[in-house]
Amino acid sequence: MTAAENVCYTLINVPMDSEPPSEISLKNDLEKGDVKVKTEALKKVIIMILNGEKLPGLLMTIIRFVLPLQDHTIKKLLLVFWEIVPKTTPDGRLLQEMILVCDAYRKDLQHPNEFIRGSTLRFLCKLKEAELLEPLMPAIRACLEHRHSYVRRNAVLAIYTIYRNFEHLIPDAPELIHDFLVNEKDASCKRNAFMMLIHADQDRALDYLSTCIDQVQTFGDILQLVIVELIYKVCHANPSERARFIRCIYNLLQSSSPAVKYEAAGTLVTLSSAPTAIKAAAQCYIDLIIKESDNNVKLIVLDRLIELKEHPSHERVLQDLVMDILRVLSTPDLEVRKKTLQLALDLVSSRNVEELVIVLKKEVIKTNNVTEHEDTDKYRQLLVRTLHSCSVRFPDMAANVIPVLMEFLSDNNEAAAADVLEFVREAIQRFDNLRPLIVEKMLEVFHAIKSVKIYRGALWILGEYCSTKEDIQSVMTEVRRSLGEIPIVESEIKKEAGELKPEEEVSVGPTQKLVTEMGTYATQSALSSSRPAKKEEDRPPLRGFLQKASLATTLTKIALRYVSLVQEKKKQNSFNAEAMLLMATILHLGKSSLPKKPITDDDVDRISLCLKVLSECSPLMNDIFNKECRQSLSHMLSAKLEEEKLSQKKESEKRNVTVQPDDPISFMQLTAKNEMSSKEDQFQLSLLAAMGNTQRKEAADPLASKLNKVTQLTGFSDPVYAEAYVHVNQYDIVLDVLVVNQTSDTLQNCTLELATLGDLKLVEKPSPLTLAPHDFANIKANVKVASTENGIIFGNVVYDVSGAASDRNCVVLSDIHIDIMDYIQPASCTDAEFRQMWAEFEWENKVTVNTNIIDLNEYLQHILKSTNMKCLTPEKALSGYCGFMAANLYARSIFGEDALANVSIEKPIHLGPEAPVTGHIRIRAKSQGMALSLGDKINLSQKKTTL
Repeated sequence: MTAAENVCYTLINVPMDSEPPSEISLKNDLEKGDVKVKTEALKKVIIMILNGEKLPGLLMTIIRFVLPLQDHTIKKLLLVFWEIVPKTTPDGRLLQEMILVCDAYRKDLQHPNEFIRGSTLRFLCKLKEAELLEPLMPAIRACLEHRHSYVRRNAVLAIYTIYRNFEHLIPDAPELIHDFLVNEKDASCKRNAFMMLIHADQDRALDYLSTCIDQVQTFGDILQLVIVELIYKVCHANPSERARFIRCIYNLLQSSSPAVKYEAAGTLVTLSSAPTAIKAAAQCYIDLIIKESDNNVKLIVLDRLIELKEHPSHERVLQDLVMDILRVLSTPDLEVRKKTLQLALDLVSSRNVEELVIVLKKEVIKTNNVTEHEDTDKYRQLLVRTLHSCSVRFPDMAANVIPVLMEFLSDNNEAAAADVLEFVREAIQRFDNLRPLIVEKMLEVFHAIKSVKIYRGALWILGEYCSTKEDIQSVMTEVRRSLGEIPIVESEIKKEAGELKPEEEVSVGPTQKLVTEMGTYATQSALSSSRPAKKEEDRPPLRGFLQKASLATTLTKIALRYVSLVQEKKKQNSFNAEAMLLMATILHLGKSSLPKKPITDDDVDRISLCLKVLSECSPLMNDIFNKECRQSLSHMLSAKLEEEKLSQKKESEKRNVTVQPDDPISFMQLTAKNEMSSKEDQFQLSLLAAMGNTQRKEAADPLASKLNKVTQLTGFSDPVYAEAYVHVNQYDIVLDVLVVNQTSDTLQNCTLELATLGDLKLVEKPSPLTLAPHDFANIKANVKVASTENGIIFGNVVYDVSGAASDRNCVVLSDIHIDIMDYIQPASCTDAEFRQMWAEFEWENKVTVNTNIIDLNEYLQHILKSTNMKCLTPEKALSGYCGFMAANLYARSIFGEDALANVSIEKPIHLGPEAPVTGHIRIRAKSQGMALSLGDKINLSQKKTTL
């Protein structure tokens, strides 16, 4: 929309489809003395001219009766009118009436009101007729000396546009503006003048900058921004000038304006790769992140720091600023904290890892003391994972980290406790010297664990890594404490009947000395309570969770290990009998009617197997329980480590230079025909793409990919032909619609009317236009996108034929389908995050596999390519031949929405080797639209096309 259209549609409230008034009635209204009537008539005249009407008979009427008026609304409308009205005869000569208009605007340029002067100067920037401007040049030059900055500012703009379009009218403009700039005090005027010199006479701009380079810090921010732009252009065009201006850029890093500091830091990085320059720019970025309150600004500047880190020579400089970067953690926004921790982790080295760990430990402790916030738990998870990564990369730090983190095993947030448990499991397997410390801390916090999942994991670790008699005995003691009185069934019956008093509910068996967390000895069971026995909270911890199979496996492991460590037969039998008693009482409870959830057959089989193993104590079972389990964990951790190394290798390969300085340059025009035999003719390929044949290497040809986004909206035989180029941005869709008048008539009020389906919203209605016979025009429409789902844009083109009395004509447009794949990008997450999101997301879409692909892995790769999702299941788990396959997929949209998928497929061997893959794909997402749209995409692309 032009400036004229913008103003008139804001000021004019005339319905577009109303009957236009006659020229005679408009003339009568314009000649009347009432200002309000003249205003309304002038609005109608502007609308009619925009719709293609000429109205030559009204020009003199407006000059005589409207132009002399001093009303401000009239003045505004006249500026629009003189911008759009035809000013020349059909042979190209200036109309005689325009001399009167020129004289009127000469008077406005000398008007005492600064608004009228300034708005007139802005209008003159849009005039393209040199004959009209030439008589006004003395008045325009005189406006440079006006007392008001608004007039001077617009006078500079007018001189700049006139000099650019008609240099002969004011050949001394650069010199005039340079002199004006030297004496000017207003910041906005100086900014406009300096901007003109940059584009009109760069040498004069540099001369002026040289005279005041030491005072740049005292200038306004708008002028400082222009100075940074000039230095950037000059130094890139002429690198020898860098030494002359780099000090100025250094000074601008201390500017009071955040925008100037940001631009100066970016310019400094491009001008110099010296460590001092990189350090100064990075420090400036860090200060901006800390001081700015807008989280979007913080994220943008963090991205610039990450870009700096990608350069190998800059990474060493940033490593010295890790502690400054960690100051950003004071920001409450989770996304900012996440990026900050990732950046610090990428920059950590053996020189600063100890300081980093100290800061992170303090942050972890802070999360306990702060009032619970919705992101506190997630932030604690991020800190735990960062400490975990530090300990893996720098094993010396593990001993300092583990005691702090293990306190979180008793945390109410199961996700954070699960991350700690995963870290502890990995640390106890990799670092032999830390096993006694981990076992000791695990026994201390064991009774305080509140989550079933964490209890199960802690039991597994204790059963797997307790290697001394004392540790094994301590584990058994903790298990007895946590189970309460046994037999459990009799204890539960007494509780229900109210026969057992709370103070009588103590551990059964020989009393043993226990060491409390305070270091004192205690013989009383921790299960004693003064609260009523019937409450669920009074139940012993392990009895409440009752991890049947996992507890039985742990007891079996420690009993077998105790037998191998202790030589006395009596002690061996006593320990085995105690372990078997615990398993038997759990089995008895499970078979009784007391538990709300009865024991499963699988748990019964597992406990029975463990009882049988302990009754026999064979060496084979000892190897299976105490060696094979640990080897499986070792294999899993090794595979995970290899995957991390592979991802780091890919990341480092991205930083490497792909084109060497001495590589030959291939010119298509100079390529010999025999060389073209090994590759396709690019010129021929582009011609094929232009003609619509884009089947040959569309992905490799950028022209073909652009042509694929062109959608034909009408037929070639329609009176109006339309096609749209669909450009998908992050948060909006831009439709660039080409409209062609294929008739011999003038089409008036030609309007593109659009509507949307899905989570799309039309930002503004495209403005109507007038098309001459066989003329064409481009119309742009913006559609706002709110979420990730398939959408449809539909509509029609309506128009009036000039001179026809019939109703408005309408051409229906084809639908434009917006693909969800434009918004989905592959992403990674941990197994714990995947399981957590899978449990939280409420929308699920189950898609049945219907394909002609006969290979499992080929089908999986086809789905990954079709949906832009990433396979989280390791390649080793998917390798080899098997009749079935299960894999987890994950993707993230540009709006931050997560999409999960589980592929469960099999090869029906009984149907023959050529039978296609069968199975189903379950999709889960937070929003219904994303789950449905992704399912539709999979359904459409399941079958592999054969060319």
